[in-house]
Amino acid sequence: MTTASASIRATLRANATFRGLCAGGLVYFIGNAMQVMATAWLMVELTGSAILTALVQTAVFLPMFLLSLPAGVLADVTDRRRLLVAALLTQTVLVALLTVLLLANAAGPAALLFFTFAAGCCTALLSPAWNTTVADSVPRAELPQAITVVSVAYNAARALGPTLAGVVFAYVGSDWVFAIAVLTTLVMWESIRRWPPKPHPPTRLPAERLWGGTLAALRFARHSDLILAQLLRTMAYGGAGSALWALLPIIGQQQLGTGAAGFGVLIGCLGIGAVGAGLIVGRARTELGLERLVHVGCVVFAASMAIAAWSRMHALVYVALVAGGAAWMSVMSTFNTATQTSAPPWVRSRAAALHALSALGAFAFGSAFWGAVSSAFGLQAALTLATLAMLAGMLLAKPFPLRMGQEQEVSPAPWKDLFVAHEPDPQAGPVAVEIAYRIRAEDASAFLDALSQLRAPRRRDGATFWRIYRDLGDPSRYCERFIVTSWADYLHQRSRATLADLELEGRVRAFVPDGETITMQHYIAER
Repeated sequence: MTTASASIRATLRANATFRGLCAGGLVYFIGNAMQVMATAWLMVELTGSAILTALVQTAVFLPMFLLSLPAGVLADVTDRRRLLVAALLTQTVLVALLTVLLLANAAGPAALLFFTFAAGCCTALLSPAWNTTVADSVPRAELPQAITVVSVAYNAARALGPTLAGVVFAYVGSDWVFAIAVLTTLVMWESIRRWPPKPHPPTRLPAERLWGGTLAALRFARHSDLILAQLLRTMAYGGAGSALWALLPIIGQQQLGTGAAGFGVLIGCLGIGAVGAGLIVGRARTELGLERLVHVGCVVFAASMAIAAWSRMHALVYVALVAGGAAWMSVMSTFNTATQTSAPPWVRSRAAALHALSALGAFAFGSAFWGAVSSAFGLQAALTLATLAMLAGMLLAKPFPLRMGQEQEVSPAPWKDLFVAHEPDPQAGPVAVEIAYRIRAEDASAFLDALSQLRAPRRRDGATFWRIYRDLGDPSRYCERFIVTSWADYLHQRSRATLADLELEGRVRAFVPDGETITMQHYIAER
């Protein structure tokens, strides 16, 4: 097994393609951050409404909730380069059109929300494919460092983008912010052109369809304890923490009395903290462990929200936001790394999409919720309630513990050919599979415990039903039976087995006495 790079610098130095993709992504993220900041502050100036301002964040992140998973399926089963290019060029046209409307003074609150939502749809469509492209550009052993680099780039953009946008907004005008965002999208397109994604490996399997691939991803998340825990924890953290991000323009205007440039500084403080944390988060995970790091991050971010709610001292709020940005990046990058290292290749883009779906979906709905609470009960009440929700989320650690996936849990097992006399049409089904074992009576209890551990991987990889049966005519004979929707889905299920799954099957086979054989039968539904 390859040894992981000791530092972010080593990962960057050793991988030219990774450097190029990250540079293009950094510029793109800066442009997006500038655009979001300018939109939020324009909304404040046009309406002064807390809920409309919070809805800007919803318009940015709701597309992730709606489109991330379908985009992840497309990234796993189609040409990633074409998907990336199409999304980037569409976003370029949309933002260019908004720039023209702003120059003509023809863009009101509805237009701002519409174009922000449409651009967010493009970002949602390209994100899983881009994340997988970046992950594929480094060895698996360096994946945690690579994810940290991407998080640092994203948060550096959050620090630099709003600050730049505030300056441009104040001295040149909001329309120029959007014009710069157009150029940054083209820079991202050029990086994809120069360092295109790796093509999918050739396969004999039937192609997955969009709906089937979506169901496969949801089934995988539901029956993978690792992925499910990470996604639920991400949702809880993102939903509570969205209050600070969504209400930051109101904090700037009502609590601190700042203008557009001052608002950019507030977001910049969050980004600066996130960048600083990115440089040490790998070492912090090693020294503290995942759970302790997440707990510290929750407490620090909750304290940041409380200070932002009640303090009017600029310096204190700035320091709190820097600490909050560090906590946000540390926790979210830990969730993201745990998710991506726990996903095998066939579902990697979909796992990245599910993480985005959990984080940004919670962010989108949370932003709208906290905006409504702020409008109804006031800014301080909303942020105080969010602080308590953040602390309550720490209780999820016991039922949903975190850990990184091990290599054998994501490494595909060798493909085994099926010897079926008359192979059915790929779409025929459902398919029932029956595997029979003959076991000594004294081993029955331990055997059933071992066989029960196969339930999760069978369901995770495609089975819609799984059960163990005992033969009433022969008490020593047990049957494992599961059902898959179609013959194509069954072939995909077999291809998704990992080395860890083979180890589980080996433990089950160890109970079969010498001289006995394990039999497998396949049945296809006729009526």
